[in-house]
Amino acid sequence: MESSGSLLAARLAAGDDRALAEAFDEFGPAVHAVARQILGNPAAAQDVVQEVFVDLWCHPQRFDETLGTLRTYLTLVARHRAQDVVRSELRRAGREERNMRLLPPPPRPSPEEEVADADTASTVRAAVRSLPDDQRRAVELAYFDGLSYRDVARRIGIPEGTAKSRVRLALAKLETVLGHELLEPS
Repeated sequence: MESSGSLLAARLAAGDDRALAEAFDEFGPAVHAVARQILGNPAAAQDVVQEVFVDLWCHPQRFDETLGTLRTYLTLVARHRAQDVVRSELRRAGREERNMRLLPPPPRPSPEEEVADADTASTVRAAVRSLPDDQRRAVELAYFDGLSYRDVARRIGIPEGTAKSRVRLALAKLETVLGHELLEPS
């Protein structure tokens, strides 16, 4: 195994792109497992795997066979990259939290705005209730429950395209009804 890693590294250094594919096939699952263990997110782990193998392709000379196998080298690089991602995410979250503390609190709505908002909500609810049942259900799931078209389709038991059509038809009807009541200034 060690000699195959050394041979792969030598072929990579010579610019053999098939060697990269072989290295990926042989060591990709281990690299992904290490990254996923640290990140807990398969998509983020896949990004780390890509970075590790791009780095191997661009800098094959960084692998030193006297320090360990190619597998060990790649999994250590993956571990470090994944830890970098975690640290970066923690720093980003900290910055966002500090920024939120620095922002002034949003102003409380005036009584007039609260009444207007309540009237608007009531008008929207009435307009949604006036939709045909199939369209109303699709809109409620998509907009009030925050489901994707695919999830709406699964929940109702219809094809995804039908869910999209129902939502689009409902939105067109709501735009017609609400456009006259809400969009035009009084």
